[in-house]
Amino acid sequence: MNYFEIGQRIRKFRKANNLSQEELAEKIGISTTHMSHIETGNTKLSLPVLVELAKVLEVRTDDLIFDANKTSRSAIIEEVANNLESCTVQQLNLINDIIITVKTSLSKYM
Repeated sequence: MNYFEIGQRIRKFRKANNLSQEELAEKIGISTTHMSHIETGNTKLSLPVLVELAKVLEVRTDDLIFDANKTSRSAIIEEVANNLESCTVQQLNLINDIIITVKTSLSKYM
């Protein structure tokens, strides 16, 4: 996950809402310094902070996490790859078998 890119998307939406870093930080209950670090990618943001940012900025959390310019296919592939990183070899083999089975079934009906 590229926290710098996420921070830049947050910055873009903040500016679109005519909010300063101070105003946004106050609305979500964090310090201005923390907000600055989020926007520059110098800190990882927590899930509760991400959710609050999305609420205040009136966007989906996906809009903050994923680049809208990426095709949805590449975003999904990236998300799947991120989910697979922590799997054991045994889990990966099972997931692969499931993917093959589902893909075969989809080919018959789509």
